[in-house]
Amino acid sequence: MNRHRLPAVFMRGGTSKALMLHRHDLPAAQADWVPIFLRAMGSPDPNGRQLDGMGGGLSSVSKVCVLSRSSRPDADIDYTFAQVMVKDAHVDYSGNCGNMSSAVGPFAVDEGLVDAADGEATVRIYNTNTDKIIHSTFAVHGGQAVERGELAIPGVAGTGAPIRLDFLSPGGASTGRLLPSGRVVDEFEVPGLGKVEVSMVDAANACVLVAASSLGLTGLEMPGDLEADPVTMERLSAIRLQASVAMGLARTIEEARSRTVVPFVGFLSPPQDARTLSGDLLAADAVDLTARMISNGQPHRALPLTASLCIAVAASIEGTVAWRAARRAAGGAAAPGAAMRLSMPSGVLTVGAEVESQAGQWTAVRGSFYRTARRLFDGTVYY
Repeated sequence: MNRHRLPAVFMRGGTSKALMLHRHDLPAAQADWVPIFLRAMGSPDPNGRQLDGMGGGLSSVSKVCVLSRSSRPDADIDYTFAQVMVKDAHVDYSGNCGNMSSAVGPFAVDEGLVDAADGEATVRIYNTNTDKIIHSTFAVHGGQAVERGELAIPGVAGTGAPIRLDFLSPGGASTGRLLPSGRVVDEFEVPGLGKVEVSMVDAANACVLVAASSLGLTGLEMPGDLEADPVTMERLSAIRLQASVAMGLARTIEEARSRTVVPFVGFLSPPQDARTLSGDLLAADAVDLTARMISNGQPHRALPLTASLCIAVAASIEGTVAWRAARRAAGGAAAPGAAMRLSMPSGVLTVGAEVESQAGQWTAVRGSFYRTARRLFDGTVYY
């Protein structure tokens, strides 16, 4: 037999889509998952379209989530995220996907992995990639997660039922330290630019952040502009690779090239008037920070949630690149847990970050935001 069957659910979570799989349907060894995921998603595809699989040619829709009941006392579900590369034969487990995290709770309830009475349910999720706990809170009716609602999120047409995600103690998810270098700002030598200041922050996923002005950019560049600008993309890649080594995620630049998910690399600018991909005007006074983010070598149309949480945390730490660019009350940082409005190509993403400083040590207490999710189909995927 030249094809195999695998029970699967296909879901949208936030601004991403993924195959949702039960752990018990997969081989015991995680190393044996790679050829299955590559075949199912249609990778590698040098044309970048994944026409021979479930992927859609973008990193945001080339994902797999694996779930099972948890044996941990602080969790209901174990969740492993897999980022399937589009053009390369590689599956990366080094980071989590915040958007797809929003689909995990509803999937767990709908699949009977978690019992939930009608009303508001909270599913406690253990993310194996980052060794962190996420609480997902959403409405349940008739034993199923509610999907219809009035919450609109940038980048997704229509509305849905709100899902609140609380990332508990998100600091050090990738490296074990909120500030991997111990500093709020470091300097990298970037070809064509010279010395450039960056902030390396690790909350939910590790990120390296740089001011748009340091790259000769306005901060309003759209994904298409960046894709057509190989010089800027190469500079951002150089920053990401150096950060990977400096954060301890890779021992060498060459090893860093194989770690395609984390760290995310992004450039930031102060609030400014901007146009969205749909042509709508975002007024400067409606946002607190302008952000653009790249992962897997692709500019994001909507900010990854884990990277957004990391930016919000960074903006609460005095002296970082994000702190310098962010709007805040005169004389200080935002109040603990205050919502930060991030301007991105698809619109505005609001995220709350609670950060504390004691004896000069910064701690990320929690990060929160709302998403929507929808079950698109269930059945069998072939590989």
